[in-house]
Amino acid sequence: MAKDDINAFMGSGTFFTGKLSFQGTVRIDGEFTGEIASEGILIAGKDSKIEGNINVGELYLSGNFTGDVVAKKSITIHRGGVLKGKVYCPSLVVEDGAILDGNINMIKKEITTEE
Repeated sequence: MAKDDINAFMGSGTFFTGKLSFQGTVRIDGEFTGEIASEGILIAGKDSKIEGNINVGELYLSGNFTGDVVAKKSITIHRGGVLKGKVYCPSLVVEDGAILDGNINMIKKEITTEE
């Protein structure tokens, strides 16, 4: 599924605490505290503030994230994005102007749930 085909959207000015599981693609522009788990794509917009643990297929971060993130395929931190925490992924892109403050663990192959 392309990242343009968004299944759910949490807009700017919204707040959520808990556990989010989804299929496909979800975009968060609000504030989220808790756990996010999916084989799909998580897009964290420039206004997003996420704290907790993320375990997804792919992460596209333009906002702020604090916690541990596992991405089975890739993580992209766009200009203005801030990631603070532990990162586990086989592919990482950090654009000029993005901030990554934490530990990075990369492997050559796609991460499976057993690792």
